[in-house]
Amino acid sequence: MKKRGKRKKKTKGSSWKWLLMVCCLLALISIALVNHFLFRNATHYGIKMPTGYHTHGIDISQYQGTIDWDALCSPQDNDVPISFVYMRATMDMRNDKKFKVNWQEAKAHGLKRGAYLFFHPNKDGVRQAELFIKRVGNLDGCLPPVVDIEKNYRTDAKLLKKRLQDCLNTLHNYYGIRPVVYTYTTFYRDFLGTAFDQYPLWIAHYEREDKPDYISREWDIWQHSERGRIAGTNEFVDFNVLNCHNSIMPCEVCTN
Repeated sequence: MKKRGKRKKKTKGSSWKWLLMVCCLLALISIALVNHFLFRNATHYGIKMPTGYHTHGIDISQYQGTIDWDALCSPQDNDVPISFVYMRATMDMRNDKKFKVNWQEAKAHGLKRGAYLFFHPNKDGVRQAELFIKRVGNLDGCLPPVVDIEKNYRTDAKLLKKRLQDCLNTLHNYYGIRPVVYTYTTFYRDFLGTAFDQYPLWIAHYEREDKPDYISREWDIWQHSERGRIAGTNEFVDFNVLNCHNSIMPCEVCTN
């Protein structure tokens, strides 16, 4: 009887060990699956992609050199296809050297395109907008125009806001659509405040997993990295995601 009792106890203990091991294994698998499908931060184009976004785009300028558009527009990552591209057209009173060819090539390759103006607060806002309009021309079927402001160039805060407003008004009156303001989080907070909250916002803030912080207002585009790698150029490329819940983009650009 004693021997039988011992065997029974040993068998019961072994069963609990096996059950515990199975439960632990299932828990680990569940955690891995949740992490993979809900919180994954996998590497694409050489960078970590923020989670929870489905519409990705890049922005370029003459700094990317001569781009091989066939290579750039070829399928490179099925999980993260490129849906749109913004390109610099002008900076203060100068033209981007590669804009014309980039603008034509993006259209020829069927990529949704937009143009931006790199704004200098120490220059007249109306004149900068007029140069952009002359350089870019018609934007029918394209993305909204963007005014990129990143530096104050020691310009008085009141004058900076006036010149930026003059530039935005000129573009708005010509194109019939509110331009997008591009800047980074701390510049928006420290120099723009709430004065331009009525405009769509393209915000730059790097190395964040879910969303940019340091800013409370809604944003439309988030530039999350400046060090992406993509076929067609040997230079780093800025990568962006679209906020489809607060979207300025045509519906066909925003993918879910």
